[in-house]
Amino acid sequence: MPYIKNIYAREVLDSRGYPTISVEVYTQCGACGSAIVPSGASSGIYEAMELRDMQDKRYFGQGVLKAVSHVNKQIALKLCGMCVLDQVNIDRAMMMMDGTDNKGNLGANAVLGVSIACAQAAAACLSLPLYRYLGGCFAHTLPIPLINMISGGKHCNNGLSFQEFMILPSGASDFKEGVRIGAEIFHQLGEILKLDGYSCSVSDEGGFAPALSSNEKALALVVKAIAQAGYQPGKDVTLALDAAAPQLWVNGAYHLCDKENMAMTTEDLLEYYEYLCDKFPIRLIEDGLDQDDWDGWCQLTQRLGHKTILAGDDFFVSNVSRMQMGVQKCAGNGVLIKPNQAGTLTEVFSAVEYAKRAGYAVILSHRLGDSEDTFLADLAVAVNAGYIKTGAVCRAERTAKYNRLIKIEDELDGGAVYGS
Repeated sequence: MPYIKNIYAREVLDSRGYPTISVEVYTQCGACGSAIVPSGASSGIYEAMELRDMQDKRYFGQGVLKAVSHVNKQIALKLCGMCVLDQVNIDRAMMMMDGTDNKGNLGANAVLGVSIACAQAAAACLSLPLYRYLGGCFAHTLPIPLINMISGGKHCNNGLSFQEFMILPSGASDFKEGVRIGAEIFHQLGEILKLDGYSCSVSDEGGFAPALSSNEKALALVVKAIAQAGYQPGKDVTLALDAAAPQLWVNGAYHLCDKENMAMTTEDLLEYYEYLCDKFPIRLIEDGLDQDDWDGWCQLTQRLGHKTILAGDDFFVSNVSRMQMGVQKCAGNGVLIKPNQAGTLTEVFSAVEYAKRAGYAVILSHRLGDSEDTFLADLAVAVNAGYIKTGAVCRAERTAKYNRLIKIEDELDGGAVYGS
């Protein structure tokens, strides 16, 4: 029978060498599901709380033994005997156990690990791939990947203000071709950087991390790589930015390194985005303004929303309540969905459903600290997301998601649709 027999969590390492939680769910029918929870670095203040031990001598306070204990002692006791197919009630039971809006008692990492592992176990019970179990017979969309080319901001200390400079191979005919195009441009960019005397080392998410003089220089190098790889910028491939503006907001102003550390007002930054979008084929801007700059988001959407996806990450934190405020105020037109910002699969599906009803672009997203777990790839197909953000075509924890999506596309055997 598909009833939960046992739940077990342990502490493992993420791609940065920091601890995270791994959860396994065993059923009476012999099926097992597992999950490794990702962890962010530039986390929004409104997202669900990741529980850390905060003991200085052990992993510098970053251990997750408290979260592990909550799974093994409290959550397991509550959920054992429940039907693993009853995802909504499983998630509700954990939310009621926690009793906070941000998973502050049990920890979002503990709750999410169990939630995902239960879904994996349920899919195994029914002998279905996860995307089919979660999405049903209508799961068929392969997302356009936002492929990291150059990293900056909090992700690497190289002097660039913006956190990520990405490409969208939206002109590809299918996902496999999109990945191929992205890989060719990535390697072309590496050759350009090498010839120009820049470092070709890569960041935690796999993007190159050269010390460049400005955001414009980074964008220009990516456009050059697109052209030299044989593709037309703005037609075959467009650009995307993760400005991570909440990290730039200090003492009531935005501080950009390539602006000589000048304190920029919201209006200054809006004009800067308009300038960049006129100069480069930018299709998407993520977190263009601070998470509390609601007036600025409204102005940004009014001025650029007709031609650019303005996606909220720290701004919306995969939270339906904040998305509702965005719709009411006409702030933003896209949302990043990060499962660990929400805490349970039920909340993730609610966020995706609301975003689609509101006409928002949906981007399923990884985190800086990730793992070999490919759950995000199946989830993107299950919810028919138009986009996925899972790093560069470099580093095994990033390419694992791309490879899983390539396999899913083959399994769909001609029934797949590429992109939004």
